[in-house]
Amino acid sequence: MNILETIKEALSLLKTILNDLSHKQGLLNLLILAFTVSVGAGLLLFILDTNIHSLFDGIWSAWVTMTHVGFGDVVPTSFLGRILSAALILFGLVLFSLFTALLSANLIGKNIDAWGNNVQSIENDLDQIEIEESKVLQELARLHARLDALEKQNK
Repeated sequence: MNILETIKEALSLLKTILNDLSHKQGLLNLLILAFTVSVGAGLLLFILDTNIHSLFDGIWSAWVTMTHVGFGDVVPTSFLGRILSAALILFGLVLFSLFTALLSANLIGKNIDAWGNNVQSIENDLDQIEIEESKVLQELARLHARLDALEKQNK
C-alpha cells in the first residue's frame, strides 16, 4: 500500500468520525459548556485580577488554562485569580476526559453495531443449520425404522 492510499484512508476515517460526532448532542453540549465557562471565567478573571487588562485577555487566559496550553502571556497574579485558574485546570481535565469518553463511545459503538450484525448473521446461519440437521435426523430415523423392518423380514 503506498503512502497516498494510506493518507486517503486516514482522511476517509477522519471524515466518518467527524460526521458521526456532528450528530451527537453530547459533543455540542460539551463545546457550549467549554465556551460558556471560558467566557464566564474570563469575565471573573478580568474583574478579580489586576494583571488581566481586558475582557478578551481574561477569556484568553481562561481558555489557555482550561486547554492546558499555558502560553504564559496573560497570567493571573492575585490569590483569587490563581484559585480560579486552578479550578479551570481541574475543569479542563474533566472537559478533556468527557471529550475522550464521547469519542471512545462513538468508536466502540460502531464496533458493537458491526459485532451485533455479525452475531445476527451467525444466529440466522445456526437456525438454518438446525433446520437442516432436523431434516437429516428425521431421514435417519426413517431409514433406521426401514432397516429394522427389513431385518425382521429376513429372520
